[in-house]
Amino acid sequence: MILDGKTKEKPDIEYPCEWGYKLIGTDKSKLEACILEVMVDKEHQCRDGNSSSKGKFISMNTRCIVSSEEERDEIFKAFRDHCDVKMVI
Repeated sequence: MILDGKTKEKPDIEYPCEWGYKLIGTDKSKLEACILEVMVDKEHQCRDGNSSSKGKFISMNTRCIVSSEEERDEIFKAFRDHCDVKMVI
């Protein structure tokens, strides 16, 4: 990919490493359940994020150790495809 005439390279990430995901949805309890469902037996941390000014959307942050790019991407995809998640960052 080229931005402003410069080649954008993939970051050099050394695995295993800690990786974070920000989930955005409309229901805190459903996002918490989604995190538990996706992480299954994987040790993880979870904390509340922000809420929109009118309270329609909320975010939750979760972190875990990922052992490879494939695992990192699989977790991202599982969150992205979950019916209670509007967006994953």
